[in-house]
Amino acid sequence: MRSKRLRSALALLLMISLLSVSMTACGGASQPSASTAGASDSQPKTSSTGQEVTLVIGAYSVVKDALQDILPKFQSYWLAKTGQRVEFQESYEASGTQARAIVGGFEADVTLLAMEGDIDKLTKASLITHEWKKKANQGMITDSIVVLGTRSGNPLRIKDWEDLMKPGVKVLYPNPKTSGGAQWDINAIYGAGLKVSEAKGVKDPAIAKQYLERVHQNIESLDKSGRASMAAFEYGVGDVIVTYENELLARIQQGKKYDIVVPTNTIRIENPAAVVDKNVDKHGTREVAEAFIDYLVQDEAQKAFADAGFRPVNPKVYATVKDHYATSQGLFDIQYLGGWKEVREKLYSKRGVWYQVLAGI
Repeated sequence: MRSKRLRSALALLLMISLLSVSMTACGGASQPSASTAGASDSQPKTSSTGQEVTLVIGAYSVVKDALQDILPKFQSYWLAKTGQRVEFQESYEASGTQARAIVGGFEADVTLLAMEGDIDKLTKASLITHEWKKKANQGMITDSIVVLGTRSGNPLRIKDWEDLMKPGVKVLYPNPKTSGGAQWDINAIYGAGLKVSEAKGVKDPAIAKQYLERVHQNIESLDKSGRASMAAFEYGVGDVIVTYENELLARIQQGKKYDIVVPTNTIRIENPAAVVDKNVDKHGTREVAEAFIDYLVQDEAQKAFADAGFRPVNPKVYATVKDHYATSQGLFDIQYLGGWKEVREKLYSKRGVWYQVLAGI
């Protein structure tokens, strides 16, 4: 009798084991989400067949709203053109965080990042091997500018950078260690300091550093990303936010009550996108990935970017919406600061201006 019970128990265990194997083989095990991207053991499921293809997108957080409109449009475009269905898996993070995730093993097929410097990280890691800047608009898909956002009615009468230096004014911008948007913000403040000194006769880095120091003294918090900084402002933190123009325009269109102040001197923001060569070749997704990057500068996608507050890089589309955007008397670009290579060394290296300001030295 005991032997019979033992045989029955063993048979039951075998059945349970076989059932478990069967469920796993049929997809019963859970799949990791693309939003957890950051290591090679947390990869989204990818596939490429004649009838369907999965495209993995690793993007910076601020562009998320625009892509929610653009991705379905591209699906329709690609289906009509090729008969192939596209499924997207998406990850949104602060630009610097996203770039490090891709370098660390997240297998994004295409990436949209806040600045050229983050794309350069992928090139240095041999993940992007083509000349991505030979694309239209040197690989840039959107423009914007750095502006100041205030509460409705601008109660503190903020007009320019100097007003952010006044005692008691609480300022927000994100952390440049993780956020590409923060680097644009800091570049804008530092460059404005150079412009002010230049107007007095000399383009003086010491004055530009003081300019940045005086604004930073009033920083209320350093959030992980531009989107997180904007969320904090929406929750009531701070008096003024230094941010992308498109972030504020999008929220005003949604009924939020903010005022936009365009500083006398500010920087033009350029946002790139690129195919990640190593990953598309591994996944067999190069054709659709390259088509997607090309689509981002076509009329339909550029109109969607404009609806989300970005400045289109497509001249035809920009001509139809240019009156929606304010102008800055002293608009400059990254080349005014010496280009990204010099900016990374001068401002964001371990002994750079930003870390000196942070350390109070």
